[in-house]
Amino acid sequence: MPADLVHLVRHGEVHNPDHVLYGRLEGFGLSDLGHRMAAAAVTGLAGHPVTALFASPLQRAQESAAPWAEAFGLDIRTEPRIIEPTNRFEGKRMNARTLANPRHWHLLRNPRVPTWGEPFADVAARMLAAMTDAREAVDSGDVVMVSHQLPIWMAHRALAGESLHHDPRKRRCSLSSITSFAFVDGRFTEVGYQERGAALLADATDLGAV
Repeated sequence: MPADLVHLVRHGEVHNPDHVLYGRLEGFGLSDLGHRMAAAAVTGLAGHPVTALFASPLQRAQESAAPWAEAFGLDIRTEPRIIEPTNRFEGKRMNARTLANPRHWHLLRNPRVPTWGEPFADVAARMLAAMTDAREAVDSGDVVMVSHQLPIWMAHRALAGESLHHDPRKRRCSLSSITSFAFVDGRFTEVGYQERGAALLADATDLGAV
């Protein structure tokens, strides 16, 4: 039998003193608070039979997966398909000045795609494919996949039958949150959402959607 549940876990807070959109840029690991968030997330599945652990190749996801590996005695399997989407604004501060710059207007011509990076539909497709393969990679138990806010939110909206285009300010996917899915009647169905790091969010300085 494949996995019972697949849990999508967002990474913890990133050390980002310049407040840039870091996307896939190298050198962006967890802050001290982010490490605490990652450790807190593990308590959300205490008692669950977690039998496989996957993580995005980016540093912040690999570091967020480390407490899971230790708690459940698992190796981290790197899964490229659950990585952060590409974004042409990487390295820039996302503020009114950046958006008002005429050099960037062509990137903003169609936010429904979006034209500044990887299409939402492509993100959703690769996430669902990775979830399917991860579920079938084990004989039983639960699977944990440490990813990023937008990929997790795309999986949520795709499986809920909602438009992939959305207001990023309204994503329900906080730092170190866990979104859980069961496979029912031939498809994934969301069965739970929890924020074990919620008490730490008040001290976070980087809540960015990346």
